[in-house]
Amino acid sequence: MAHMATHVITGAGSGIGAAVARRLHARGDELVLHARDAGRAKELAATFPGARTLVGDLSDPDKLSWAFSHQSLPDRVDSLLHIAGVVDLGRVGDLTPKTWRHQLNVNLISPAELTRHFLPQLRATHGHVIFVNSGAGLNAHADWSAYAASKHGLKALADSLRHEEHGHGVRVTSVYPGRTASPMQAKVHQQEGKTYDESQWIDPESVATTILTALDLPRDAEINDVTVRPGR
Repeated sequence: MAHMATHVITGAGSGIGAAVARRLHARGDELVLHARDAGRAKELAATFPGARTLVGDLSDPDKLSWAFSHQSLPDRVDSLLHIAGVVDLGRVGDLTPKTWRHQLNVNLISPAELTRHFLPQLRATHGHVIFVNSGAGLNAHADWSAYAASKHGLKALADSLRHEEHGHGVRVTSVYPGRTASPMQAKVHQQEGKTYDESQWIDPESVATTILTALDLPRDAEINDVTVRPGR
């Protein structure tokens, strides 16, 4: 990928998203960082000098189009990195439609809507869409039904998109990290009633390395799916 590529990134505020944004920012690429509100956008702009921000609430995908119509979208997009996500554990017998809807909106429907918005730019650059999925996108365990359903859906979205856009030169990659040391993982442990020790899990930098490998791969090849598991 050429120097000064432009990347639209969700979830750049923490964890894997922050690690990816740091790496791309350090090498001089252009960043467009998605934020859920103006306050978060200000924090991201301060953390990544020179980056642009894009505000919209992923938990309300119906309003994203309206929110974006009041902001200037980048003319050029070389990659769209879907890294934001939410998790709320619970048994099927206890989960409410509100909990289901929140995870489906943030983890699946909003990525589809963001992709729809940026597809014209991605086709023009023969760009790359990367979905940071989860081990839960391949296997669903007890208490993980809603989150896993949203991530299984994200796999389907990526697979369909790959077939649809291959002729336009758009690459599509799904990354399936195992448990990664992040605020989300701390929350999961809290919900599971377990003690959280971040040294036990994947460093976000290692997942960032995987994502950059897919991004920087020469154009004659495409990484479709890659699973990253804890090495310890």
